[in-house]
Amino acid sequence: MLSSLEIAMSSNEQQEDGVILGTRKSELAMKQTQMVLALLKECYPSLVISIEGITTTGDKILDIALSKIGEKSLFTKELEVALQEKRVDLVVHSLKDLPTTLPDGMILGAVLEREDPRDAVVMSLSNAGLTLETLPKGSVVGTSSVRRSAQLKRKYPHLSYKDIRGNLNTRLKKLDAPDSEYSCILLAYAGLHRLGWDSRISQILNSDILLHAVSQGAIGIESRQGDLKIQKLLQPLVHFETLVRVTAERSFMRNLEGGCSVPLGVFTTLTLSNETSTLDLSGSVTSLDGSRHLQEKLQVSWSNSEPDNQKLDLAEKLGLDLSLKLIDLGATDILNELKGL
Repeated sequence: MLSSLEIAMSSNEQQEDGVILGTRKSELAMKQTQMVLALLKECYPSLVISIEGITTTGDKILDIALSKIGEKSLFTKELEVALQEKRVDLVVHSLKDLPTTLPDGMILGAVLEREDPRDAVVMSLSNAGLTLETLPKGSVVGTSSVRRSAQLKRKYPHLSYKDIRGNLNTRLKKLDAPDSEYSCILLAYAGLHRLGWDSRISQILNSDILLHAVSQGAIGIESRQGDLKIQKLLQPLVHFETLVRVTAERSFMRNLEGGCSVPLGVFTTLTLSNETSTLDLSGSVTSLDGSRHLQEKLQVSWSNSEPDNQKLDLAEKLGLDLSLKLIDLGATDILNELKGL
């Protein structure tokens, strides 16, 4: 983090040069980018900042399930091309969309403080007051995530799970349509909350019901490696506790070669004391039909006096160790099942 003096100096350095933020065009993506813009303006009041909306492959292909498209960069590729070509200076992502291995020349420049990472249920108006447990047998649950459907099939086998695509606005319209086939839909709490749609949340799913997606609830900012001006600009935005948690989660996913279309779930907690910190990481791999579910938990502790880079190294190793533990239990066989479809 920069001192107030360093921030003031950086602000003066940036007065003459504007900064362009790249993002997807969805309402949520724009909202999150405006949050980043507001934080930057708070640190650098005289900085000229603009936003460039870009359409990604994932935004264009809405009639195919994410797990069947076969790409890991569905919501990031076009943004990274713009960054590489210097049409934008940085890119704002929902971090769960950002692959764990970045293209050459790109780095994760900052991670903002995380919102509640849990998943939420939005019921149709006709099912107001119900929960997943109390929905009638055969009720259709809409989700674009094989992670959600795979885990929930174990808990609620009486329900039917069907793919639903589109941004949050589109999915809510499909749910609310008079002829809707969906009894409810599953969405990340963070997105609903950031858009001010808390009143639509019927149920928040705790980790004993559903492990959330890697990095869910966190906003990541991608920048060019070697662009020291932008890296310095982003330093005050880094939330280290969030960075530690998502570092472990992304390491877990990276070693399992997972993406947003793979049934991996995680849950992390970082417990702080005066002298030490303890990071707990739970991770799971679930077969598509929910019949096989592997879940384990590991933890690591460190002295608060250790350098930040060493803490991040320990978080990275925690994710790797947990992935190896699940591989020993048969996780690779479950993931190969999806690759074969």
